[in-house]
Amino acid sequence: MHDLVIRGGTIVDGSGRPRFVGDIAVDGGRITAVGQINAPGREEIDAAGRIVTPGFVDIHTHYDGQATWDSEMAPSSWHGVTTVVMGNCGVGFAPARPDRHQWLIGLMEGVEDIPGTALAEGMTWDWESFPEYLDALEKRPRTIDVATHVPHGAVRAYVMGERGARNEKPTADDIARMAEIVAEGVKAGALGFSTSRTILHKSIDGELVPGTTAEKDELIAIGRAMGQVGHGVFEMASDLKREWDEFGWMAEMSRETGLPVTFAMLQSIAKELPWEEQMAETARANAEGANIVAQIAIRGNGILMAWRGTVHPFKFRPSWQAIEALPWAEQWAHLTDPAFKARLLAEENVWPETDVLPLLMAVALGWQLQYEMTDAFNYEPTQAETIWAMAKAAGKDPAEYAYDLLCRGDGSGFIYFPILNYADGNLDFVHGLLHRDDVVISLSDGGAHCGTICDAASPTYLLQHWVRDRARGTVTLENAIRRQCHDTARLYGLNDRGLIAPGYLADFNIIDLDRLQLGKPWLAFDLPAGGKRLLQRAEGYVATIKNGVVTFRDGQMTGALPGGLIRGPQATPAAAALAAE
Repeated sequence: MHDLVIRGGTIVDGSGRPRFVGDIAVDGGRITAVGQINAPGREEIDAAGRIVTPGFVDIHTHYDGQATWDSEMAPSSWHGVTTVVMGNCGVGFAPARPDRHQWLIGLMEGVEDIPGTALAEGMTWDWESFPEYLDALEKRPRTIDVATHVPHGAVRAYVMGERGARNEKPTADDIARMAEIVAEGVKAGALGFSTSRTILHKSIDGELVPGTTAEKDELIAIGRAMGQVGHGVFEMASDLKREWDEFGWMAEMSRETGLPVTFAMLQSIAKELPWEEQMAETARANAEGANIVAQIAIRGNGILMAWRGTVHPFKFRPSWQAIEALPWAEQWAHLTDPAFKARLLAEENVWPETDVLPLLMAVALGWQLQYEMTDAFNYEPTQAETIWAMAKAAGKDPAEYAYDLLCRGDGSGFIYFPILNYADGNLDFVHGLLHRDDVVISLSDGGAHCGTICDAASPTYLLQHWVRDRARGTVTLENAIRRQCHDTARLYGLNDRGLIAPGYLADFNIIDLDRLQLGKPWLAFDLPAGGKRLLQRAEGYVATIKNGVVTFRDGQMTGALPGGLIRGPQATPAAAALAAE
C-alpha cells in the first residue's frame, strides 16, 4: 500500500514532454511510481479531468523576514509554489551585528516596500552570522521549502560598517573578509549570493544599497569564493550601465568559476542596454563558455496604485499630503467630500528632490501609461483601457476619472501602471523569450513590494493568460510547466524537484485549468504591527502537495507543514539517475 496515490490525472511532468494520463504513487515524501498504479493508497486523490504538475519553484522572492515568523508563506503558497529562493537583490538580514538591526530593516523597507514596523515586530533576531540565520529559519516548519542567497548589502555593512553602507571603496582586507563570509554562508547552505546595482534600490533614508557601485575586483573575489566552495548562483539586479561592462565581468566570473550568473532582464526605455542587446550579450557570452541566465517577468513589471497603497497619482498634491498621516476613516471622509475633491484636483503637484523625478511624474501625470483595473483584468491591457482613453470616452478630465476610479468599492479601486516590460503596450516580446534556454521565469518578488505589486501570483498568470487565454499568442502547457518547475529548479541546483518521475520529491499541483482564475487583488493589514500587503488569490487549484502531504485543498490551507529549509544544492535522485543510464 502506498502513502498516496493520485489517480487518472493528465500529467504534465515538467520535462517538456507531451502530457499523458496516468497515476502517481508516493511513499515517504517521494514519487515511487508513475503510470498505472494497481496498489491502493492510504490516501487517494481522483485527478481525472485535472492537470497534475510538479510544485512550482519561484527563484526570486523576498520572504527573508516573513519566513522567520510565518508558516503559511502566502501569497506564493496560494499559487502552487512549493519552493522559494529568497535573499535576492542584495538585501536580507544576515549577517547582522546587533546594532545594525534597524538599519537592515530600513534597507529592506526602502528597497522592497516591506513595512519596517512589521519586520521590527515579527523578527526575533536570534542570529548574527549567516549560518546562524539559516539555523533560525530551520526551526520553523512551513507549507513550502525555502532557500536563500547571502545578500551583498548585509555583508558589506557587516564588514565595513558605515563605509560599506555609504558604498565607499573597500580595502583588499575588506574584500577578503567579504569573500570569506560569503563562502561561509554558502558552505552552511546558501544557494548563492545576490547584489543590487540599480539606483531604484534605496534604503528608507534614500541611500543606495551597499554594493551598488562595487567594482569588478570585489565582485569577482566573491564569485571566486563561491567557486572554491563548489556551488552557488551569483544573482544581480542592475541598471546595466555601459561603463560598468557588466557582461564582461559576469562572463569572466562564470568562465573562471564554472558557476551560473543570473540577472534581471527587463524591457525599459530607461535602460542603457535595450532588452535585445541584453539578450545578444547573454548569447555571445554563453557561446564563449560562460553560463549567464536572464531572469524575466511574464507581465508588466509595475505598480498597483490605490489610496491606501504605497503610491497613487495624487500623492504629490498638497491636499493629499495634508491628510496622508491620518487614519483611513478620516482620509476617506475627506476623499468623499466634494469640496476636498475639487480643491485637490485644482492643485499642482509639489515634486520632491530626487534622481527618479521622471518616474514620479509618470506616476502623477502618466494617464496614457496607466490602466483601469477591472475585476477580470488580464495584465495585458490595450490603449483603449488607459485612464486617458477611458476618461475621454466618459467625457471627464483624466485626473477626475482616476480619482473616482480609486474611490470605487469604498476606496478600494486600483490603477495599474506597468513601469517596465510594457514599452510596446503589449507582451509580444516575452513570447519569444519563453522559448529560449538562456532565460528563466522569475521576478515575482513574492513577499515584497507589499503596497505596490502582487506578482507572487505569476505562476497562476502563466497558466491562465499565457497558456489558456492570451489572444495575441499562447505557449504550450508543457513549455510553461517546464519553465516554472524544471528550469528554475535546475538553475539553483535543486535537482530533486521540478519533475514528476520516480525518486523526485512528491511536490505537486492538481489544477482545474478550465476553472483557473486570478481574483482581484486587495490590501490586507495582517502583517505584524498591522502592516499592509497586497494579496491575490486564485480559483482552480484543487490541491497543492508538498513532500506527499496536501497543504492546500481548493485554495484553503489544510494546516499541514511539511516544508522546511533547503541547505545547498540537492542531488538528482538515485532512481532517476539509474533510469537515465
